[in-house]
Amino acid sequence: MSDTRRRVKVYTLNEERQWEDRGTGHVCCSEAASLTVTGEADGSVLLESRISPDTAYQKQQDTLIVWSEAENCDLALSFQEKAGCDEIWEKICQVQGKDPSVEITQDPVDESEEERFEDTPESGHLLELPPCEPERLEELAELVTSVLPSPVRREKLALALLSSGYIRKLLQLFRASEEADDRRGLQQLYQIVRGLLFLNKATLFEVMFSDDCIMDVVGCLEYEPALLQPKSHREFLTKTARFREVIPITDSELRQKIHQTYRVQYIQDIILPTQSVFEDNFLSTLSSFIFFNKVEIVSMLQEDEKFLTEVFAQLTDEATEDSKRRELVNFFKEFCAFSQTLQPQNRDAFFKTLANLGILPALEIVMGMEDVQVKAAATDIFSYLVEFSPSMVREFVMQEPQQADDDVLLINVVIKQMICDSDPELGGAVQLMGLLRTLIDPENMLAPASKTEKSEFLSFFYKYCMHVLTAPLLANTAEEDPDLTEGAAKVNPVCPDNFQTAQLLALILELLTFCVEHHSYHIKSYIMTRDLLRRVLTLMNSRHSFLALCALRFMRRIIGLKDEYYNRYIVKGNLFEPVINALLDNGTRYNLLNSAIIELFEFIRVEDIKSLIAHIVDNFTTALESIEYVQTFKGLKGRYEQEKERQSRGFSRYRRDARSFEEDEDTWLNEDEEEEDVADASLDKCKSDYGTFMESEKVKESQDKENQAKRKFSFCHSAGAANTANGSRPPPSASSSRAAAPPSGQTARTGLVDYPDDEDEEEEEEDTDEEQSPRKRPRLGS
Repeated sequence: MSDTRRRVKVYTLNEERQWEDRGTGHVCCSEAASLTVTGEADGSVLLESRISPDTAYQKQQDTLIVWSEAENCDLALSFQEKAGCDEIWEKICQVQGKDPSVEITQDPVDESEEERFEDTPESGHLLELPPCEPERLEELAELVTSVLPSPVRREKLALALLSSGYIRKLLQLFRASEEADDRRGLQQLYQIVRGLLFLNKATLFEVMFSDDCIMDVVGCLEYEPALLQPKSHREFLTKTARFREVIPITDSELRQKIHQTYRVQYIQDIILPTQSVFEDNFLSTLSSFIFFNKVEIVSMLQEDEKFLTEVFAQLTDEATEDSKRRELVNFFKEFCAFSQTLQPQNRDAFFKTLANLGILPALEIVMGMEDVQVKAAATDIFSYLVEFSPSMVREFVMQEPQQADDDVLLINVVIKQMICDSDPELGGAVQLMGLLRTLIDPENMLAPASKTEKSEFLSFFYKYCMHVLTAPLLANTAEEDPDLTEGAAKVNPVCPDNFQTAQLLALILELLTFCVEHHSYHIKSYIMTRDLLRRVLTLMNSRHSFLALCALRFMRRIIGLKDEYYNRYIVKGNLFEPVINALLDNGTRYNLLNSAIIELFEFIRVEDIKSLIAHIVDNFTTALESIEYVQTFKGLKGRYEQEKERQSRGFSRYRRDARSFEEDEDTWLNEDEEEEDVADASLDKCKSDYGTFMESEKVKESQDKENQAKRKFSFCHSAGAANTANGSRPPPSASSSRAAAPPSGQTARTGLVDYPDDEDEEEEEEDTDEEQSPRKRPRLGS
């Protein structure tokens, strides 16, 4: 019993005047008059504080003891039981020679101020208050204002107010003044009550915020003298902000605590000015009052298993009305927000309780609802869960494929909500993208208890979810159907004039770039089997420069890995062509796109990536020779010539057998053949689903799969239609009107890395006399 009674939480007040939890333990008072708290988890000493005869200790809300040990060191002990608080309080008072009935043991003053008040007649007595009468209100208002700069006088005034029951008399006078429409008296009462709050005394707050007083306190604060008409705070609190019990709360103490906390929070956030305007943190105790109230509310709700079980039962019941489910979701959102006040171990237990009750499958249901507010609240709850434990969320979603279709997997529901965000600024999509990034980040998959989590989850994600994430990207970069466009005006289908679509594609590219940096094997396989880099680089044509830069950044990350598999893929696909075309199209403009492209080639030159240097020099020398404002391209040619000279002198560099390299690559890519087929089938279905969404502006699932070959994917508000993307690797862009070729009249140079089987793929080039389109610089393929 002793351990339970003395169980406490230790808090310290940080520089932002917020209480920080330092842990839970058991407190004892030693014979040496010291308070010692021993951590219950590991037995470490959380607090060791000597009870000083001059320290002012305060007892608040029956279970709190608060004091200051230094100028910037405020401490608090929050007891689990009132009996434990009373026991320690008696020992503190015994050491200081005080009566345990007091709420504060000392006047918190410095020596100079204490000396100054020793000579005043009232220094050893309570302040004398004027009678609580209408004609004396101005005198009382002046008294309250005058004591604010002095901690001693603030304390004496607070004691005087409490000892005489003055606050309740003052509020009775308020009701009488309001009935008499005494505007001057009401404005003076505003000054008085506002000043009482700035006394910063928890003992006063307990009276002012009690059930029979708090609405009158709010009423006094409506009559600000600077306003022509009084505010309507009471009307809002009683009529507009109605208290809804999603499940009836049988505990009257809990219900009263919830009402009180909401109203006090309203006073702090809406009625009173910003705290930073006032010196000495006049409202710090008010923040502490709210903080500890929230801790108590969460603890009481968490311990009521019957209540939470009933809430979850209704949340997941298909028969529950949408309006009722909306209230339940908003309740959980606020519940999770309050849980942030808990200490770490209690917060862990809180979220584990929610997980065991089924919060994640419940989120799948509510995220599929059409109500925008419900989706937003569900997203906030999901963010709390991901922030608390990404591993818990990953463990849940990896168990789903055994019992769920791909379309209803929690991560796919989140991805689809991100893709179909109707907000023009994509605020929700940005938030969800951040959550997805956290879930796929290997840095938080390194817990010793789950060593296989990284490989298992990434395999799951790329098999079941990646095709959903990339569907908008693949749809908006698909090649035109020649049968449909024949005879029609040429329209660039890549990223139509739709800013919202461009924003979304940029978000997806940002996430894919993160994958390139952190998922070596899985993303490499995905890029090569779907020729993803070629599709991404078509966005270099976008009229939105930020999207073109995102596409370039994706390629830059790939090249930055200096991986020969990637390098061979880029060379074989001639994937520098759209980058160089973008550089040439940019003309003489000196902008971010120009700098980013130059930096890409400079990196290749500095790092001496020989296979890429040979490819660039062999195929693009003529197109780039006019760019002389930087030495990058001359440097690339110089590197190339140095390597040719070394080879001619007989110093051959090490390189793997080309046939062996290709065989290894083919073997490596074939390992995911089965996975690719599954993903392709899912991708086609995903595209069909998104097409239906854009027609109805709603996400709908289980669409009819018939005539799938004729369906078109139209993402969000895009005007252009695109073919469904297949998973096979398209041929190099030799058929493209912008394909790169050796300069007319010249023989193509031999690359440094000469793969034997490349000869079968190359065709002889014929000289052409086509006219070049007028431009400042030559363009590839012209």
